[in-house]
Amino acid sequence: MSAEAAIAIAEDPVTDRKTTRGASLPTAPCSVVWSGGHAYVLEGGHGRSHWVGVDDRGRPTLMSHADLQRRGWSRTRL
Repeated sequence: MSAEAAIAIAEDPVTDRKTTRGASLPTAPCSVVWSGGHAYVLEGGHGRSHWVGVDDRGRPTLMSHADLQRRGWSRTRL
C-alpha cells in the first residue's frame, strides 16, 4: 500500500471539518498545523519536541506527535 493510500480523511469532532489522519506530521521546527480549530507550532530542537498551542480559554497547551495524530490535524486552517 502506498503512503497516499494510508492517509485517511476524517471529520474533526470539535469543528465538524475534515482533517488528515495517518499522514506524517511535519518535523521542521516552527512548523504549523491545525487541530480542533486551533493552530499548533512545533517547538524543541534536539531530543523531545512538542506542539504548542492554546485551548478554547486561551491557556497554553502542549501536545505530543501522538496526541495530534489521534485528534487529527491539517496543514491548513479549514
